[in-house]
Amino acid sequence: MTISWTGLAVSLVLVVVAAGISLAWRLGLERSIVWAAARALVQLLIVGGVLALLLLPGVSLWWSWLWVAAMLGYAAYTAKQRAPAVPGLLPVAGAAFLAAGAVCLVVLFGLGVFPLTSRTLVPMAGLIVGNAMTSTVLAGRRLSEEFADKRAEIEARLALGQSGRDAARPYLRGVLRSALSPQIETTKATGLVFLPGAMTGLILAGVPPLQAVLVQAVVMFLVLAAAATTTSVVALGLVRRLFTPDDQLLALSRERT
Repeated sequence: MTISWTGLAVSLVLVVVAAGISLAWRLGLERSIVWAAARALVQLLIVGGVLALLLLPGVSLWWSWLWVAAMLGYAAYTAKQRAPAVPGLLPVAGAAFLAAGAVCLVVLFGLGVFPLTSRTLVPMAGLIVGNAMTSTVLAGRRLSEEFADKRAEIEARLALGQSGRDAARPYLRGVLRSALSPQIETTKATGLVFLPGAMTGLILAGVPPLQAVLVQAVVMFLVLAAAATTTSVVALGLVRRLFTPDDQLLALSRERT
């Protein structure tokens, strides 16, 4: 199955529908909806053009690795922009993306789940980084908000002689559970409740349904591992940055969303 440029233009009617609903309910989101759709389309076209170049015969795989590195850097910057109230998020996000990428890519390519080519490396890395960025922002916000809400309790623990890490430990589990729960619930609903985009795209492209299911299963496992790895690194990394060297909790405020 192929989509023509005319088909793409016609599909913009769906964006008009979304903007129309916002207008009818006076949500004030019409410009955001149109801008988001336009931005996504432009970015997808750019990525499609880059991928077309990377998949040309004779193009070195190192160019694909360079593209992955650029994705990691841009994702860390974007995570910081989405959660500006979280101190020190930029380097922590970068470390989290590297950890998630290392774990997932080693399993996928090192253990032979997929062959290591530009056609597999860039899309898989994109899935890892995209989901890791969402988990990073969620975990960072939750941790900052939790510490702001429980400041008196944490300072009481510090007054009793506990280190910053020990004082923060009781609250980390709740933060990690909150950050991971959405992805876990999504994984539970996959298949019977909704068909994910990867599986739907493969079926529309003519791939046998069973093969599409196997690919989607790998993708869901990849997303789970990326989310779990990312939230763990973010939680541990931010705990160090939310305390001064002499174990005093920094001034924090709840972020308005």
